[in-house]
Amino acid sequence: MMKTLTSGPPTRLIVLFTLPLLIGNVFQQAYQFTDTAVVGRLLGVNSLAAVGASGSLCFLLLGFTFGASGGLAIPTAKAFGAGDLAQMRRYVAAGVKVSAFIALAITLIGSVAARLLLRLLNTPPELMHEATIFLAVSFGGATVTMAYNFLAATIRALGDSRTPLYFLVIACIINAGLVVLFIGAFHWGVGGAAAATVTAQAISALLCLILVKRKMPILLLHREDFRSRPGEMGEVARIGLTMGFNMSVIAIGATILQYAINGLGATSVAAYTVAVRMDQMALAPLGSFGVAVSTFNSQNRGAKQWRRIRMGVFRAGLLVIGVAIVMGILLIAFSSQITRLFVEPGETEVIAMVHQYFLISGCLYVFLAMLFLLRSAIQGLGLTLVPTLAGFMELAMRAITGIVLVSHFGFIGACWASPLAWLGALVPITTAWVILRRRLIRAETSPTPGWEPRRIREPRPLREPARV
Repeated sequence: MMKTLTSGPPTRLIVLFTLPLLIGNVFQQAYQFTDTAVVGRLLGVNSLAAVGASGSLCFLLLGFTFGASGGLAIPTAKAFGAGDLAQMRRYVAAGVKVSAFIALAITLIGSVAARLLLRLLNTPPELMHEATIFLAVSFGGATVTMAYNFLAATIRALGDSRTPLYFLVIACIINAGLVVLFIGAFHWGVGGAAAATVTAQAISALLCLILVKRKMPILLLHREDFRSRPGEMGEVARIGLTMGFNMSVIAIGATILQYAINGLGATSVAAYTVAVRMDQMALAPLGSFGVAVSTFNSQNRGAKQWRRIRMGVFRAGLLVIGVAIVMGILLIAFSSQITRLFVEPGETEVIAMVHQYFLISGCLYVFLAMLFLLRSAIQGLGLTLVPTLAGFMELAMRAITGIVLVSHFGFIGACWASPLAWLGALVPITTAWVILRRRLIRAETSPTPGWEPRRIREPRPLREPARV
């Protein structure tokens, strides 16, 4: 069940680790895909637009939990790769503390400020009521969302990417049934869609806990594990909160863009909602490779296998480029047919807008593929400054698009938001990886045993690790 990624063919290990992640990500997106399709078909375009109008806010706060969970697991993977199980458990215990703090903060902020945030986003009045309900229920379930993401990330850090997949498949099937039941039979409206997702994630979190207790005893925590040694709690919090912040910075740009799109009316909001849902489903393979490379690099950093890190990133890069090209072609060819799963065939304007979206973004998926890969590779080495800078670049590009292009060119301006953000973020990420790659090459030939590349050294007690 647990698996080390520090020996064996890198390509094979990354692919085998990625496949369960890929299927899991597809099912993760299926949560949103199913909810959106049921809402659009059973409740109509306005309800669909209400879910979309609140989507950027969900990404802003709940997306923080996903990014933070991945960051919290990086020190765990590093300690596991080094064979230090005692330190690994202390890292997990520190992650539990940080996770609880994040979940509480998101629940309080989201529950209290949902309606105010929607007003600041210029949400159309006819969508306000349903959008507020959807947000309130989603943020009310932030604790189970954080619990599942943290547990799944910790299990993957030990090389097991399959078991979280099984749990996610079960939860997705439950979610699909519940969303139809809550909306179609109980008539709970858009709140039922959010409640179905929260319930399904709670089941996933419970299954992860059962797995840890029965099959992964090395993750069972005791009182002494919560007594972090100097520097350990700071390392976990630094990486976890920074990666969560990176996701939120990206989401702020998406929120600004959503503000501009909301001003175009319910039809544009509905079209953008469908396009983003399809986008997320299609990009699941790229995100899966990113998670795999991050875990691969973390374990090999702990084992000081510098050459394997370079080989793994290079070979994964070839794979993600191929996947990005295929996904772009498929979405350009079949976006209109897929859109009809969300809306009635008579909604020709929505269908045309979605197709226009993918004519632009689908051709540029290669840039996003490299952004996912290189950002994850750098984060897997425990470095956070450059990914944060890249996040601010994404924020700036999406904000400029929302303020300038949408106001001048309408929906087509929104279609350029993501591609411009990818290109902007790639500049610092690519530069940083080129520098890091040279340092890794020097580390391979270092005559000093245990020597690490400059700026990838372990932190001294009570000091933050040096950053690129």
